[in-house]
Amino acid sequence: SAYKDKGNINVVSKDMYLLILGHDVHFHDKKIALLEAGPRKEYNHVPDTYSNRVSSISPGSATLLSSFGAWDHVCSLRLKPFQRMQVWDACSEAMIVFEKDDLDDMGYIVENDVIMSALTKQLDAVADRVEVFYGSRAVGYTWPLPSHSCGTSPWVQIELADGRRLQTKLLIGADGHNSVVRKEAEIKNIEHQYDQSAVVATLHLSEATNNNVAWQRFLPTGPIALLPLSDTASSLVWSTSHEHASELLTMDEESFVDSINSAFWSNVNHSDFIDTAGAMFRSALSFLRPSGSAVRQLPPSVAKVDPGSRAMFPLGMGHATEYVQHRVALIGDAAHRVHPLAGQGVNLGFGDIACLAHHLSAAAFNGNDLGSLKHLLKFETERQRHNVSLIAAIDLLKRLYSTKLAPLVLLRTWGLQATNALPPVKVRTSLLCRL
Repeated sequence: SAYKDKGNINVVSKDMYLLILGHDVHFHDKKIALLEAGPRKEYNHVPDTYSNRVSSISPGSATLLSSFGAWDHVCSLRLKPFQRMQVWDACSEAMIVFEKDDLDDMGYIVENDVIMSALTKQLDAVADRVEVFYGSRAVGYTWPLPSHSCGTSPWVQIELADGRRLQTKLLIGADGHNSVVRKEAEIKNIEHQYDQSAVVATLHLSEATNNNVAWQRFLPTGPIALLPLSDTASSLVWSTSHEHASELLTMDEESFVDSINSAFWSNVNHSDFIDTAGAMFRSALSFLRPSGSAVRQLPPSVAKVDPGSRAMFPLGMGHATEYVQHRVALIGDAAHRVHPLAGQGVNLGFGDIACLAHHLSAAAFNGNDLGSLKHLLKFETERQRHNVSLIAAIDLLKRLYSTKLAPLVLLRTWGLQATNALPPVKVRTSLLCRL
């Protein structure tokens, strides 16, 4: 994901999860409730201006949204597909390009509010099975014992701020990286705060283009990404030091635009030694595999920024030691938090949703207790195997590209060039570099 604020991404996770269950024939006799602190959000028409909160939706996530009709609503509102990704190093000429031979979309840049509006419309279609409590806030939880004795309630008791009480045999925590559900369940969370903040903004290009490329350049201070919104607009996600992020937020528009263009175009961090060594290695690869190179494209230049669209937020990494306990499961940022350099935050959450819904559907079909650890642990094992390796790889990439030391710059230069020239390796790397 590109930008998370006030749990917005996790509201998406909650809504999507309940929609999947609401459409599942095995849950037609179940009561499903959504606690949502914010108001109902739905568009009849999208605003003229773009939101600075966007997500990169993978084809797999789009298929998931299509499975219960939400993707049609997204398409009727606003999205921008991209067919190519170009990622390159600011300290060398090394780059990697991802594109599909059949020209299919590699992904979609969608405003979070658009996704929310689409999910809200679909929730109306299952209103007889899913009850939404807008403007509600949980203030207390009472947990059942794993093996309840006679007279002990098997339910999770939830107390709301307005005095109402709810009870459930399975509580899903999708309440963000500061998850109250996770804390109340006393699930430990491994956290690391990066020395970076992300600056986001809506940008207007100097001239209209097809604008179907997602761009990312690794600067020594952090990656900068330009994500297409339309033929004339793009969304910025710039990860940099806290001090520099604060400067970017307060500088005048002309200086801000100049800083963005310089970040994408300047070669001030290059060295003759790295460029020469990289050129020699690239020539050797071209000799061994003549068709392994890709054409470098130049990124578009930025002309102006939408007033009021600039914002910043701190970056960090986190992972819950457990995704599940008796009658509790965590999904999305409540379970894991990643650096936005790979744009996988929201897609990881969608993967959690699909996996948990699959195991709960099987449990409901077999008449099993939905809050039992028996099938919840299957979800935890499956998702942790996927998520931990990806989170570790993203963290390694962040650290590898946060240095100007010549040996490491040369190592990553050769690695990026080799990956770009070798299709089997490139395919396996595409998930990590997907914006």
